[in-house]
Amino acid sequence: MLDNFFKLKGNGTDYKTEIIGGITSFLAMAYILGINPTMLSQTGMPATGIFFATAIASGIACIVMGLLSIYPVGLAPGMGVNALFTYTIVFNMNYSWEAGLAAVFLSNIIFLIITVSKIREAILNIIPADLKLGIGAGIGFYLAFIGLTASGIIEAHPTTYLTLGNLFTPAVLLAILGIFISLILYLKQVQSAVFIGMIITAAIGLVMTFFGFGAGNEMMPSLPEHAITTTFDLSLFGGFARGFGELFSDIPNLIILLFTLVFISFFDATGTLISLSRQCGFVNEEGEIKGIGKALLSTALGGIIGSIFGTSTITAYIESATGIGVGSKTGLTAIVIGILFILSIFISPLILSLFTTSVTTAALIIVGILIIGQLKDINWDDLVVTSSVFITILMMILTYSISLGMAWGLITYAVGKIATGKFKEINLGIYALAIVFGIYIFFGL
Repeated sequence: MLDNFFKLKGNGTDYKTEIIGGITSFLAMAYILGINPTMLSQTGMPATGIFFATAIASGIACIVMGLLSIYPVGLAPGMGVNALFTYTIVFNMNYSWEAGLAAVFLSNIIFLIITVSKIREAILNIIPADLKLGIGAGIGFYLAFIGLTASGIIEAHPTTYLTLGNLFTPAVLLAILGIFISLILYLKQVQSAVFIGMIITAAIGLVMTFFGFGAGNEMMPSLPEHAITTTFDLSLFGGFARGFGELFSDIPNLIILLFTLVFISFFDATGTLISLSRQCGFVNEEGEIKGIGKALLSTALGGIIGSIFGTSTITAYIESATGIGVGSKTGLTAIVIGILFILSIFISPLILSLFTTSVTTAALIIVGILIIGQLKDINWDDLVVTSSVFITILMMILTYSISLGMAWGLITYAVGKIATGKFKEINLGIYALAIVFGIYIFFGL
């Protein structure tokens, strides 16, 4: 029955290959179970509730992907979007986490509408390809910066603003060891390098704590009293519904916020799915991608599910390439990933105690390295593009805001095209966005 539904033979695969591929992809993605609670809990959300929301929403989203599309792709809260949620929406824009979840819910409704309509093609053509790549790469630098500052490797300084932290502090030293361990695994092309690196780092941290080096520091890993639980924190479920009043109290900010969320979610998912579809062989001779509409639909539904359960935007994971690399080609792989995410809720105390900030720093750095690879495809001979990408990345890091980085990059691009007399080469939508972002930046609306 499953063979007929997923067309395993027709896709040149079998049960064993799909299951192994699912396990492989899950291990490559599992770091999000440690990182998401660490990052989102800074907003005041309970870490136990975030873990449950992350695991259960990712599990359901993966199963939806498996049943709706042929794609062997895992879904989970996106790296970069969770940073946007914490540091931009809650910290910079001063929204509550409930309002943030409401924004995630609305943005994915818009994503869903875009996906099932012809608007999808129009949206894809508004933002220049080089700028999309620049924004994606900027998020990679941003994630690495978050990891370095959160772990204490980089700290504030009254004169130079930033400086190197005390490297002999136990938590900082553990984070540095973790970065080098994960980097070595990554350079040696070890499958699930990020997850394995985190496990090794956590083990070293436990040994350090056992010998009194860093004991009592919440950034150091520890062993919980009970590794397995059947008690789940559902406190975040439906919390988004309490945020709509606050969200709609400031319409200009809401427009900017929704645009940013939709932009990042839509283009991140589209880029990831296009890349993975090519690896699966789903692209025909005319360049058409089989089933991408259903895959995007699954991603949008996953985002809605995630906001309802209490987590930032769920998206397609490029780490799914690890499972595809061992032969996965159907939605059965996505279902296996989903089941493993759901099963992980039973070991939440162990994961939350082991994957502290010092342990997850390495994952942020490695994921950042993976993301910035997009820079190689940018047309650096075009000075307008070069200037815009540079400003995007620089301002994203220095303002600690993805949306502000995007805004400055788009404005620079529009001004650059006008200055070089090439203003007719780009979509009018760019100028409209530049004006909106300009009002947002300079007048704080």
